[in-house]
Amino acid sequence: MDMLKKKMLRPDEDGQGETPAETAEETVELDPMQQELEKAQAQAEEYLNLAQRVQADFDNFRRRNASVRADAYEDGAKDMIKLVLPVIDNLERALESESTDEKLHEGVQMTYKMMMDVLEKRGVTVIDRKGEAFDPNLENAVMRAPKEMGEPGTVSQVFQKGYKLGDSVLRFAMVQVVEE
Repeated sequence: MDMLKKKMLRPDEDGQGETPAETAEETVELDPMQQELEKAQAQAEEYLNLAQRVQADFDNFRRRNASVRADAYEDGAKDMIKLVLPVIDNLERALESESTDEKLHEGVQMTYKMMMDVLEKRGVTVIDRKGEAFDPNLENAVMRAPKEMGEPGTVSQVFQKGYKLGDSVLRFAMVQVVEE
């Protein structure tokens, strides 16, 4: 910037040297140029800051979008698994019933095994805690059992298995608990 304020030189009368020629006219010409330069630099800095903010906002948007997408996928998977659980219950009931058709029984058993393998690959675990202490975070007590049925406060019978995905309970187990 000091270079722009450099004094302008003009040849002296005999043509041999140069003498400084600093008139008000020439100084006035440099001041608007200096102002324009400073204005352009300020504008460039403002545009750089704006571009950096836009880039940061876009990065935040991308991260938020990825997180929302992952959460939506997990919610959809949980909902689908919840819809399949009654089918698994019916397959279990079919396997427990007496059947004279061995091939039908074998087909139901294969279907049940395939469904359970799919749930296992997805990370679903069964909540079946017969004989263990009742846990209200995993089970719903729907009946009381007499003290003779076991240790007080333990699950004496499981009416419907529960399922969980990771730490999230998809369906609470319906159980009978021994009275205390």
